[in-house]
Amino acid sequence: MLTTIIYRSHICDNVSVKSLEEMVAGANQINSRANVTGILLFNGTHFFQLLEGPEENVMEIYRHICRDQRHYNVVELLYDYAPARRFGKAGMELFDLRQSEKEEVLQVVLDKGTSKYQLTYNDRALQFFRTFVEATEKENYFEIPAGDAWEFVPDDEVVQLGAPLKSTSTEYSFAFQPIIDPLTREIASVEALLRTPDGGGPQAYFAGMQGDEVYLADLHSKKVAFAMAGGLNLHEQALSVNLLPMTLVKIPEAVDVLLAGIATSGLVPEQIIVEFTEGEVISGFDAFTGAVRQLKAAGISVAIDHFGAGFAGLQLLTQFQPDRIKINRELIKDVHTSGPRQAVIQAIIKCCHSLEIAVSAVGVEKAEEWMWLESAGISQFQGHLFARPAFDQIPQVAWPEKKADL
Repeated sequence: MLTTIIYRSHICDNVSVKSLEEMVAGANQINSRANVTGILLFNGTHFFQLLEGPEENVMEIYRHICRDQRHYNVVELLYDYAPARRFGKAGMELFDLRQSEKEEVLQVVLDKGTSKYQLTYNDRALQFFRTFVEATEKENYFEIPAGDAWEFVPDDEVVQLGAPLKSTSTEYSFAFQPIIDPLTREIASVEALLRTPDGGGPQAYFAGMQGDEVYLADLHSKKVAFAMAGGLNLHEQALSVNLLPMTLVKIPEAVDVLLAGIATSGLVPEQIIVEFTEGEVISGFDAFTGAVRQLKAAGISVAIDHFGAGFAGLQLLTQFQPDRIKINRELIKDVHTSGPRQAVIQAIIKCCHSLEIAVSAVGVEKAEEWMWLESAGISQFQGHLFARPAFDQIPQVAWPEKKADL
């Protein structure tokens, strides 16, 4: 199947521009043997390349390109399929943007096309060419260092927020995980995560329950979470708990039960964040939004968890204006190499900033993910990179420290 990949990258400082001709000559031979077309643009700092050809061959060449030490910050912009090649000649051709006017270079590239009816700006691939040549997206190029530029060091001097506290239930407990600001070295809030005795998540706990039994168990578990958190000396830190959206719909007194549990535990509503997962189906949306208003009127903050994983995210943003959203791990995964993920996350950040909704990222596992998201404007993070959830206590945080020799 004819496949197209477009990527951009940043040339390494130690690479001579003169060596580009040798690089292109070698790539031309490799591409020709693989029946792959390569159109490479260079502006003195960034590469932009289109590869077209049989999918397996294109992917093999792209994997080799990603491992090449002569460039870094390789970001895949497009992975698509087409009925015919835009540029029919297999091999590699370099266009140096510094040697000609922008419009001249763009026209020369288009003139290389072999299927004239496709060579319009309605074609996504050619739109990418135009955008790169005109440098209209350059402010969104976040040049991050390699992941090994940072160490993540557990801070032995940090006093834990509280001593281990056991759950009063034999059926479940809670693990706690901090949400942190890595650069200011502050714990912004702590999330209580429902766990079975053997470490299973909420789905394992609710398995076997039917009907409203699920929602009653969900609500009751929050009273235990509040009680445990009350013994953790949270002080001014916020506490996040997850609630099934339909719990608010199926149990009319749910808000009163939550408030009673908060008060009994010595906490205050203003330090509680109730999180709803976007992917949960909400059949009684009007009743749900009414209950959310009750929560907010009582001083409890509301967040949408796993934003981007379901189908109701934009509707939820417009219906009840959460105080915070937590971007889903599937959007965050390898964001530093994915142009589509970067575009979606930047749009989410821009939208939420316009609405004064805070944005945090969850499930962060790689230093490169954290660095890119920090560059994009997110300052609060949750994930194994910094701290794994710990049963009955708040875990130690591994704070990032820049290596001295970098």
